[in-house]
Amino acid sequence: MDEGKTKLRQGLEEEAKHLGFSAFGIARADAAPKTAERLREWLDSGAHGDMIWMEETAERRGSPAGLWPEVRSVISLGMSYAPTTDPLALADAPEHGRISVYAQGADYHDLIKRALKALARWLVAQGECDLKVFVDTAPVMEKPLAEAAGLGWQGKHTNLVSREDGSWLFLGAIYTTLELEPDVPHRVHCGSCNACIAACPTDAFPAPYRLDARRCISYLTIEHKGPIPYELREAMGNRIYGCDDCLSVCPWNRFADTARRNQAFVPRAELVAPALSDLLALDDADFRKVFAGSPIKRIGRNRMVRNAAIAAGNSGQPALIPQLRSLAADPDPVVAEAASWAVGKLSA
Repeated sequence: MDEGKTKLRQGLEEEAKHLGFSAFGIARADAAPKTAERLREWLDSGAHGDMIWMEETAERRGSPAGLWPEVRSVISLGMSYAPTTDPLALADAPEHGRISVYAQGADYHDLIKRALKALARWLVAQGECDLKVFVDTAPVMEKPLAEAAGLGWQGKHTNLVSREDGSWLFLGAIYTTLELEPDVPHRVHCGSCNACIAACPTDAFPAPYRLDARRCISYLTIEHKGPIPYELREAMGNRIYGCDDCLSVCPWNRFADTARRNQAFVPRAELVAPALSDLLALDDADFRKVFAGSPIKRIGRNRMVRNAAIAAGNSGQPALIPQLRSLAADPDPVVAEAASWAVGKLSA
């Protein structure tokens, strides 16, 4: 690498850390050639469930060049949200709802997009280049690109695992026309461990490194709009938004440095252990107020109350029956059905 490129890379990495990113790496745009094939196999199996946009964007999602032919390098970035407390602590508190760690703080979409744009401005100021920034909602396969850039590896739970940040990284990417020196792809270090697969309450992993979203609690509570399948309701327990079980049990989390966590992701007190009785009482205005500035706001009141009703049915708390009976007449038929199911479960 020539001296100019070395200085550019060093400055880019320093600026990324200044902006709150804890992980940084670079990959060639063609560094994950099997991604498109694996994505197509997954989609053909139907494992994406109702996420129709995955099908609609498959050609663009399969490779960086499929989205932007001019791209030459991918700058992969990660921001830590490593928890300082046990994510599974509420497993024995059925009167409370469990919210995934990543959603207990500020909305990562907004924070990371701002930081990516700031880093992009810095890079453009160093010399002429074109670039695009992406976080989550774009048709970008962040995890295989992050693996190719050396940030970590995709574990058997299909999420990225980092030696420094464990399973707790938000990912973003910058596509650029610059020819940057790539990092060495990360090796997989899962070995014979199957802790994440064994921990899944709904058996959402048909095999290591393969996820059936249709059985995943994160998918069911966030992406799925209809009734929760009956056979999966009890296994959901008191999880009302996402699920951290497969991430939490990963042994590599022992090495995650919580000091690297971006402080914007410190949990909000009202989202750490919300009472199911409070969630069941939400109307649209209350929902918007409680979850303003949170990624949870995207699912809307009805899906949240549906999830809370399922959790209430699993709670063993008969005191929730009056609220559930009122919700059985909710204008939303999915909420009403979930509430009726919960009443039956608690009355049995």
